[in-house]
Amino acid sequence: MGGQFPPLRRWPFGLTVGVLVVLAVFVVRALSPAFVNDQLSDFQLPDRVQDTLTLAISVIIESVPFVFLGILLSAVVQVWLPHGVLARRLPRNPILRRASISLLGMFFPVCECGNVPLARGFMVGGFTVSESITFLLAAPILNPITIITTHQAFGWDGHILVARLVGGFLIANVVGWLFSKHPDPQSLLTTRFAAACAVGSTSGHDHAHARESRFSQTTEIFIRETSVIMPALFIGSAVAALTQVFVPRSVLLALGSNPVWSVLAMMALAFIVAVCSNVDAFFVLSFGSTFLPGGIVAFLVFGALIDVKMLALMRTTFTSRTLVQITLVVGLMSAALGLLVNYVA
Repeated sequence: MGGQFPPLRRWPFGLTVGVLVVLAVFVVRALSPAFVNDQLSDFQLPDRVQDTLTLAISVIIESVPFVFLGILLSAVVQVWLPHGVLARRLPRNPILRRASISLLGMFFPVCECGNVPLARGFMVGGFTVSESITFLLAAPILNPITIITTHQAFGWDGHILVARLVGGFLIANVVGWLFSKHPDPQSLLTTRFAAACAVGSTSGHDHAHARESRFSQTTEIFIRETSVIMPALFIGSAVAALTQVFVPRSVLLALGSNPVWSVLAMMALAFIVAVCSNVDAFFVLSFGSTFLPGGIVAFLVFGALIDVKMLALMRTTFTSRTLVQITLVVGLMSAALGLLVNYVA
């Protein structure tokens, strides 16, 4: 490719089909009440199907703006910033470097959905795999929108806000440190994305792309990232909706008063409902009178880092083995944090 950006492509066929499917779901869901009020009541969708469609649509509507913002920021990082400019300005000490990366979410207030394409852009721009993982896990919690909404929901009650911020920071840095010890970091990435990183790193030092409009490059990256991220978002949203509909919430509520089971139950709920980290505090507020504070903290920490939608998005970048390892470490540390809050608060 001679270090140049690939030529501008047409809008991907697969993404077009995905958008049409989502639009069709919108139409079906919107028309279903009309069938009830008309002579075509026989065509009414079953309640569970309607609930699944409603939940899937709500997750997509909630996530899409942040995904697009994250993709746009990713394109800006790759095209408009000098190659490696962020990486060169960070401390050289690995621990301090990852700690600083954890705080980048303060300047990129995107929820976990948009952080995936942003982290991809950082890797193309010179971040190591472990540094990008640190950012990916820390940014959903350590950003101003999440901090403000969590404070609005809970204030300083039960130390929930402090536990969420400190817990998110520690978990992200521990996971980043563990993966920094990996002997072959490139093996943590999918083959397709590892190849994209190699192309991006060579083109970043090549001046041949200066002849091409930066707007064209931005458009190309936006289309390419959208074609990868959006289908994963659709699939993750559908899985989250199906799980919510068919898993009885009464089972989770029955476990709320037990110090151990309340933590595990809320982590399971966070994994299932896949609520955006910028608004999840208001969602879980309704469980505050039923579940112990540790369960609430476990929900707010684990759900912001790992859920079914997030795993589908992360699978565009990391191998399945890597995601299992990340999930296990994050899950164990989130559970330990929740138990600590239950027994101390």
